[in-house]
Amino acid sequence: MKLVDEAEITVIAGSGGNGCVGFRREKFIPLGGPDGGDGGDGGSVWLVADENLNTLVDFRHQKVFRAQRGENGMGRQMYGKRGEDVVIPVPTGTVVHNLDTDEVIGDLTVHGERLLVARGGKGGLGNMHFKSSTNRAPRQSTPGTPGEERRLRLELKLLADVGLLGFPNAGKSTLIRAVSAATPRVADYPFTTLYPNLGVVSVEPARSFVIADIPGLIEGAADGAGLGALFLRHIQRTRLLLHLVEVEPLDGSDPVEQVRTIERELEKFDAGLLDKPRWLLLNKADLVPAEDARAQAERIVSELGWTAPWFVVSGLAREGTREVMLKVQAWLDELDRGEAEAARSQGAADGEDGDAR
Repeated sequence: MKLVDEAEITVIAGSGGNGCVGFRREKFIPLGGPDGGDGGDGGSVWLVADENLNTLVDFRHQKVFRAQRGENGMGRQMYGKRGEDVVIPVPTGTVVHNLDTDEVIGDLTVHGERLLVARGGKGGLGNMHFKSSTNRAPRQSTPGTPGEERRLRLELKLLADVGLLGFPNAGKSTLIRAVSAATPRVADYPFTTLYPNLGVVSVEPARSFVIADIPGLIEGAADGAGLGALFLRHIQRTRLLLHLVEVEPLDGSDPVEQVRTIERELEKFDAGLLDKPRWLLLNKADLVPAEDARAQAERIVSELGWTAPWFVVSGLAREGTREVMLKVQAWLDELDRGEAEAARSQGAADGEDGDAR
């Protein structure tokens, strides 16, 4: 199955129209002179961020986008019509790479944000530009310049406040169903989730955040094993990670080793991911007696040397999930207040610097 958060496309801007060689010929005006108009500019190709899109699946079917060519200039100093631009909607969170140079052209993170990816050619000059006192009947013009052509790789990174992290079957999809209106596929086998799912968690009116259910990771994910690094990139934009692990895995595996395995994969893919705030959720507590679940959770936390917040929850029974979401919302609110205060302080400092100058 081809995954849909990467796509390769070719964009071709329109060439400029050619300039015209023309002369004014009207009755009773024997010396009309040159009047050839300029060619029109070619259309450009733009990408625009659209928050209503969440995959790049449409680019499976259309891979070439071509803007309109500018019209040629005409006599009587008439300019050619400019070519129409092509505007391509892409999901918010799309990173645009130039395949030929491997450089990042842009990162569309705000709804409505536009990015010029191929500029249209300039229209050629008509012969009216070449007249002079010594060349009163020029027969020269210039052709339009070709439009830019680029091969692009589009890479979608989800824009979510919170990302769910964990092994396959850790209960991430069940948790996101419990705390939001998202309905990801849930089944009793690994890799049920093939694409990231977004859900909005509303703790109360006017207070909500976006949570992303990232497909399960396994050892070697950073090198492409399982669903691989394709989905690790989605974690990079989140502000907080909720690391899910079964409090007592049914297959007898060690939860401590599962956590450390994923930490190694995060470090291998991007060492900065380990610095991102991460809380531990010991899930599926409904499968064991409450006292045993708590004791097992404390053992896991102790062996990991975990210092960040941790919780014992059950996504299926919705035990403890509400409390976790309230704490997440409070943490995000506090982070927003800190960022707003820092922005105000920076603005005030910039204003003082301006006054001093």
